[in-house]
Amino acid sequence: MNYEILCAKVIAIARLTGNFIRKESMNFDASAIEFKGLNDLVSYVDKNAEKQLVRNLTKLLPEAGFTTEEETINSKGTVYNWIIDPLDGTTNFIHGIPTYAISIALYEEDKPVIGVVYEINRGEMFYTHKGGPAFLNNKPIRVSSRDKLSGCLLATGFPYHQFDKQAQYMELFAEMMRRCHGLRRIGSAAVDLAYVACGRFDAFFEYNLNSWDVAAGAYLVQQAGGQIMNFDGGDEFIVKREILATNGHIDAEVLETIGRHFNA
Repeated sequence: MNYEILCAKVIAIARLTGNFIRKESMNFDASAIEFKGLNDLVSYVDKNAEKQLVRNLTKLLPEAGFTTEEETINSKGTVYNWIIDPLDGTTNFIHGIPTYAISIALYEEDKPVIGVVYEINRGEMFYTHKGGPAFLNNKPIRVSSRDKLSGCLLATGFPYHQFDKQAQYMELFAEMMRRCHGLRRIGSAAVDLAYVACGRFDAFFEYNLNSWDVAAGAYLVQQAGGQIMNFDGGDEFIVKREILATNGHIDAEVLETIGRHFNA
């Protein structure tokens, strides 16, 4: 398998679907919103984008399975499996906030081999493949080198439908805001992770995320020299549905802070 060539084809597919999403954003009708659950929104744009991605990715690897957010298809491949989010940041999209992305990861025997995050409105294509570095629009990227939490810019996400740990999380936010240079909430985990990979953010943490939210972005961070873990420092971030992505220099400080509040 030539991952570089395959990755280039995935990038082309992401751009094509991104063009569709961009066009639909210009005349989006908010009455087309559906609710999958509390504050969990979806529209025809998500569903049609996912169908486009599935159709074109299937042409690349007919034998591959799919894990998809909108469940237009879900199948398990023997060796290869795509994990895709057709529109990460749906709430931003619906409200006209221009930060949302397409996220595509390919796993080979449960290991990532391709990760693509396309931030549509800025035209930023983040991508990586097995055996290569991480890129942003054809330029290699690396995580930041900052090694003190006090000088770092962090990203996170707020719980929007699972509130049982909200009090703990708000205490964690409060301390993080005091200890770091700044704390941002963009509204797309895929973009947050891509920004860690290119050094804009020094770390990102969030819980209650799904595989399609983080699979591609997490691989970007790892390929750019960063670290991915769950809140106790282990590597089961997808299974435990909690993720900490760092530049590899501030792990101890961030884990200690998270552990004191969130795992108490």
